[in-house]
Amino acid sequence: MTIDFQQARFAMVEQQVRPWEVLDPRVLETLMSVRREDFVPPRHRKLAFADLPLPLEHGEVMMKPVVEGRMLQAMAITPGDDVLEVGTGSGFVTACLAALSRDVTSIDRHADFVERTRARLLAESVTNVRVEVADVFAWTPGRQFDAICITGAVATDPDRFGAWLKPGGRLFVIHGRSPVQEALLITRHGDSFHRESLFETDVPYLHGAEPAAQFTL
Repeated sequence: MTIDFQQARFAMVEQQVRPWEVLDPRVLETLMSVRREDFVPPRHRKLAFADLPLPLEHGEVMMKPVVEGRMLQAMAITPGDDVLEVGTGSGFVTACLAALSRDVTSIDRHADFVERTRARLLAESVTNVRVEVADVFAWTPGRQFDAICITGAVATDPDRFGAWLKPGGRLFVIHGRSPVQEALLITRHGDSFHRESLFETDVPYLHGAEPAAQFTL
């Protein structure tokens, strides 16, 4: 069966993403223009616009479209922003961030994710992204960003990333213990940080950010 990807993409935006209170026109336009089907694993291409997370290698997943939309909207990215993405994954969110911002740095500990995303972005003539192999807990950016998105969950206090934000910068992170995790927007005001709870979700943890094992008698 042949799939009309453009029609499926329109249905994803109008029937999934928009009803989940994603109303920012730049975000909706980006989700309509970035070809999600080119970033999903080939074996799942027919499910590119389904309302579910798609499995990647190394036990990682591609987030549900509604979560991607809410994340992009929450960060309120402007065309002049410098953005950091922790967890390149499929590269789809990377491409969306590139469309919304001035400059993107994306890191992932899996070299195959990085190499594949570089190739996909090159094929799409996306030139404002730098993708690197790095473990975020053994890496420092050496600069600050207007927006940071952490695409894996953290069980530990997410404020450790706050020093990487410029004043007024926004950090999207998913925090807590599976299966009920909380998506947060953390905004830097000088040396203080404001936390806003956005929604509940459940995604895999960043490597090194898993909850400590709990023992019961």
